[in-house]
Amino acid sequence: MGRRLLILALLASGCGARGGDAPPPFRASGGGHDIVLAAGWHVVAARVSRGATFASLLRENGIAAVDIAGAIARASRVFDLRRVRAAQPYRLTTAIDGALRSLDYEIDNDRVLHIRRVGTELTADVAPIPKSRRDAIVRGAIDHDSPSLFEAMERAGETTDLSIALAQIFGGEIDFSTELQPGDRFQLRVEKDYRDPEKTFAGYGPILAAEFENAGRRIRAFRYAPEGGPAAYYDEHGVSLRRFFLKSPLKFEPVVTSSFSRSRFHPILREYRAHLGVDYRAPIGAPVVAVADGVVVQAGSSGDAGRLVHLRHANGYETEYLHLSAIAVHTGEHVRQGDLIGRVGASGLATGPHLDYRVKHAGAFVDPVAAHRAMPPAEPVPAAEMKAFREAEAAAFDGLGHENLPKVAPARTAVDQRPQ
Repeated sequence: MGRRLLILALLASGCGARGGDAPPPFRASGGGHDIVLAAGWHVVAARVSRGATFASLLRENGIAAVDIAGAIARASRVFDLRRVRAAQPYRLTTAIDGALRSLDYEIDNDRVLHIRRVGTELTADVAPIPKSRRDAIVRGAIDHDSPSLFEAMERAGETTDLSIALAQIFGGEIDFSTELQPGDRFQLRVEKDYRDPEKTFAGYGPILAAEFENAGRRIRAFRYAPEGGPAAYYDEHGVSLRRFFLKSPLKFEPVVTSSFSRSRFHPILREYRAHLGVDYRAPIGAPVVAVADGVVVQAGSSGDAGRLVHLRHANGYETEYLHLSAIAVHTGEHVRQGDLIGRVGASGLATGPHLDYRVKHAGAFVDPVAAHRAMPPAEPVPAAEMKAFREAEAAAFDGLGHENLPKVAPARTAVDQRPQ
C-alpha cells in the first residue's frame, strides 16, 4: 500500500510541471508510509502573445482574480504595464488553485520585471539582467553572394543590429544604399554582451574601432571621448566622421531611380519638368531618417508629394522627404541626425514605392549629392589631446591590421558563369 501511495505521489507531482522544470520534491516520513507533498504547481515559460495585455496574460494562465488585481497594483508602481510587448519572454509559476507564486517578464534586453509572493503578499520590482561584456573582432566582405552590408554581416555570423551600427558610423562617408560594390571589405572591434551565468549572447555594446575598404579607399573609425565631451567616432587623423549631413536618409538597399535634374520626363504626367531631388526605390515601410539635426517645419499630406516631412537645419539648409507611407514626427519637433522621421511609401503622385529626397540651401533646391560634398566635417580632436588619442587608437586597432582584412574572390566573368 505504501509503495502504491508513493507511485501515485510521484505521478501527481510530475504532471503539474510544464516548460521543462522539475516539480518540487515530495517528502516522506515514518518509513515511507505518510507522504507529504508540496502543493501542486505549474511553470510556464513562453512569450507574450500578439494583442495581449498584462491582465489578459495572467487570465490566460488561470491566475486567480484576487492575485491578478494584486499583481497589477504592485507591478504598476514600478513599471508602466501599457508597455508590455508581444513576443517578449516571461516565466510564470502558479499553484494548482490559481495562486500566483512568481512572474518574471523581460521588459527589454536589459531589464526584467519580478513579481514574487512573500508570505501572503505580492511584491514587485524591476531589476537589471546580469551581463558580462567582452571584446570581439568581426570581419566580412561584399561580394556577389553577399552584395549588401546586411548579407555580409549575416554571413560573418552577426545580426542586423551590428550592420546598422556600422552604417551609422560611416554614414557620412559611404552611401550604403548605392556605393557598395563587390570587393569591399570591413573589420571591426565591438563589445558584446552575454547573460550571466548562461553566457548566451545578449546584444552589442559600442563599436570601438572599425575599418572599411570601399572602392579602393580605406576609411578608419575610432571611438574616442575628448576631455569633457561625449564619445564620437574619428578617423586616423582625429577628424570627426560625423558630418553635418548623412549621405542618405535610407539605411537599406534602395536603388537610385532618378537623379537631380532641371528637366526630367515625368512618368505619370508625360511631360518634361524639373526633378528637384533624388529618387530612391525602396520597399514600403523602409525607415527614413533625418540626415541632420533640425526642426520639423511640416509633417503631413501635401498634394502630389503625398505624405511629406520638411526639416529645417542649421546654416540655411532644409530637407524634404516625399511620398511617405507613415510619418513619425510632428510639426515643431526637434530631431537628431539618424532619428526616424517616417517610412517609405507611394503616397501622392507616385508610380511605386520610393523616396523623393530633396535639399534646399538659402531657399533654393540644390543637388543633394553636390550639397553633401560641400558639407564641412565636425570639430577634430583638440591638438592638446592628440597624444592620448594616438595611444588609445593604437590599442583599439591592435589585431585589426590591413593584412587581416578578409580575402575577396575575383568577380566572375561571363565565361565563368556559363553552365558547366
